[in-house]
Amino acid sequence: MENLSSLAPNTLPLLKKDNGFFNKLKETPLLQKLYNPVGFAFLILFAGIISLGISKFGPVFGILLLVVTIAIPAVYGIVMFPRFGIIILLVMAYVLFLLSRIGISGPIGIIMDALQFLMMLGLVLNQKKKNEWHLLKGPISTVILLWIAYNVLEVANPVTEARGAWIYTIRSVAIVLLSYFVFLYNIRTIQMVRFIFKLWLGLSFFAALYAFKQEYIGFSDAEEAYLHSDPAIASLLFIGGHWRKFSIFSDPVCFAYNMSMSSIFCIVLIAGKFPTWKKIILALLTASFQMASLFSGTRGANVLVPAALLLFAILNYNKKVLIFTVIATMFLIVLINIPTGDPNLARFQTAFRPNNDDSYKLRKANQKRIQPYILSHPMGGGLGATGTWGQKFAPGSYLANFPPDSGYIRIAVELGWLGLIIFCTMMFTFLKTGINYYYKIKDPEIKSYSLAMVLIIFAYNIANFPQEALVQYPSNVYFSLEVALLTVLYRIDQEKQNQLIVPSSIPNTL
Repeated sequence: MENLSSLAPNTLPLLKKDNGFFNKLKETPLLQKLYNPVGFAFLILFAGIISLGISKFGPVFGILLLVVTIAIPAVYGIVMFPRFGIIILLVMAYVLFLLSRIGISGPIGIIMDALQFLMMLGLVLNQKKKNEWHLLKGPISTVILLWIAYNVLEVANPVTEARGAWIYTIRSVAIVLLSYFVFLYNIRTIQMVRFIFKLWLGLSFFAALYAFKQEYIGFSDAEEAYLHSDPAIASLLFIGGHWRKFSIFSDPVCFAYNMSMSSIFCIVLIAGKFPTWKKIILALLTASFQMASLFSGTRGANVLVPAALLLFAILNYNKKVLIFTVIATMFLIVLINIPTGDPNLARFQTAFRPNNDDSYKLRKANQKRIQPYILSHPMGGGLGATGTWGQKFAPGSYLANFPPDSGYIRIAVELGWLGLIIFCTMMFTFLKTGINYYYKIKDPEIKSYSLAMVLIIFAYNIANFPQEALVQYPSNVYFSLEVALLTVLYRIDQEKQNQLIVPSSIPNTL
């Protein structure tokens, strides 16, 4: 073999070529095109335009230029690379209200609408190329389209007095469910599913830590200003001399419900066939989520984990689960009845004694009072007829001052008993289909994920009775994700099982 000294001198630089980051950067097509006199002239001209624009129009010009520079690639990435868009959507759903509190002004909610529109556009463009409409078919897809169509039809409700509220309300009630089809079509691999779950737990842990910060360090200046901006806010969030915590979310209820759903997910995985070190991490996450949830003072969230565990014991019955259920039940009984001076724990205990609670009695009275109206209005009073939107668009109407409190009651009042039937049918279809898929799935890991999604959807239905659980970010987006994963996980398992099928006989070609 020839040594280096025998090689021609002009070949030595090739052998000593530096493969470092900056040399690779110089080899990129864009830099190669600009690394010449014409490229330098272009960059100088571009810098001059920026300088002139900022000097004439001020910092606004620079900010707009920066926004355009970032926005165009971002829009392209969301439309053409839907998995990238999914990650952006899931992250934005979690930090949406945090952005407004740190000083980012403007209609931030429009960002979510734009994201969902771009992802639906990407879905349509992909379908034109690949024609894979069969992936979007199924009982869940059918009932979701029926629900969306009914909500669209509500714009023509003849008895509504708050017609203008429809355009604001339908976004969170029905249109957000279109993201179900985005998730259903674009999540194809178990690796993508795992990444989404890790992202979700990471965001939940960040939210829990932020609640600990609010509890033990205090609110930020922006949060303090918000809490004292309206006496109505203080009346809802300052109870028994203690502020209810809302972490990075819009309100304590949304925060507590998301902590409960993350806890349910972790508990199901702890019971699954995963390495011990992962189960320890999941147990620590569950403890942090449940502790943080207590800071919210949301009593309705306290029953969600026990209710989900009851369904877990029914669907996954065995000796180990039975023992765990008995231990968990005994612990819960002790926790409910133990004497305490802690305001968070005391409020937790009242969730299991609703008949002794004045607010629960008031809600029951309101629900009894509105029953005749529901029975006499099959299509209800129209989307947005109650609560804040009702007071804004029809301040003198009968429904404007009615506090729905419950997601089911709001549907019955605004969409009528016909809308309530459609909604309950939709939820029944979710659970029935998810349970059927769970029993058909063979892979242990995928089976655990499927069971977790079923239990979370079940818990959301329970949560929707005392509060409105499905209309606020991030719950509405993540609920669509969890419903989509019922089918996605089943599809991934079926593909895996088909790959494992070995022909019973191989033709003898010898």
